[in-house]
Amino acid sequence: MTPTLNQLHEYRTATDTPLFSGLPGDVAVSFEFFPPKSEKMEAQLWDAVTQLRPLGPNFVSVTYGAGGSTRERTHATVARIIAEAGLPAAAHLTCVAASKAEIREVAEQYWDAGVRHIVALRGDAGEPGAPFTPHPDGYASAADLVAGLKQIADFEISVAAYPETHPDALSPQDDIDNLKRKLDAGASRAISQFFFSAEAFFRFRDACAAAGIDAPILPGILPVTNVAQARKFASACGAAIPAWMDGLFEGLDEMPAARQLVAATVAAELCRRLYAGGVRDFHFYTLNRPELAYAICHMLGKRPVGEAA
Repeated sequence: MTPTLNQLHEYRTATDTPLFSGLPGDVAVSFEFFPPKSEKMEAQLWDAVTQLRPLGPNFVSVTYGAGGSTRERTHATVARIIAEAGLPAAAHLTCVAASKAEIREVAEQYWDAGVRHIVALRGDAGEPGAPFTPHPDGYASAADLVAGLKQIADFEISVAAYPETHPDALSPQDDIDNLKRKLDAGASRAISQFFFSAEAFFRFRDACAAAGIDAPILPGILPVTNVAQARKFASACGAAIPAWMDGLFEGLDEMPAARQLVAATVAAELCRRLYAGGVRDFHFYTLNRPELAYAICHMLGKRPVGEAA
């Protein structure tokens, strides 16, 4: 029986050098956590920090609820990570429902706690689809927030980027122009919203370069174990969930271990495609679950600090 062209293609694909073999581990990583709401979640978070710390992340970040609803927990979490884990920790800060004076107070508290890095975001109103309304005495945009924070202290600042365009943007170019304003205001890097197409990220990176943006843009990686939850996240930030992802997770609702394996495989393949396109810096949205991020970093050749790859 003569093999078809398709069979030959599949044979070559299956017998070529394994995708993840021999990677030198020349990647930098960072991780995002969210502040715990209970003692049990606090223990889960600390377990995540402890498991990922040996990978030597460039930084870890802690999110901040709408309108500062998790302000105290975010502060306590960041302070503990710096003091006890010895990791560079970035605190998220948004414009939502806060005056400039309130933001100054929070930023000064962060500085006093040893925080030198802030992820500055405009933030959303808290209700899906609700328009952002600036506080009458607050900052009207993330670019204004960045400029204000740089006047308060010499923070390192990261901002958000949207490979598939923020839902509030008038156009993709308008969104890129807004990113450039944030960087020109004093931010040193952008962290992208999650996405599931390497091509979408590369197109965005090229468009940013064409617009004169030369700051690092870290791809944000979200390992998905719950497609419905990911779809909810995606609807709020303009990300597209590919139809094939539903098929991959179909029938696994009651099989958490299998879901984990599928999730790690999908996210690792995306990271490998990004690596092939020159990306060497990855930011992982951990959802306070470290196993997937750790596995993907391992597949990319990343080993605990001090160990050879």
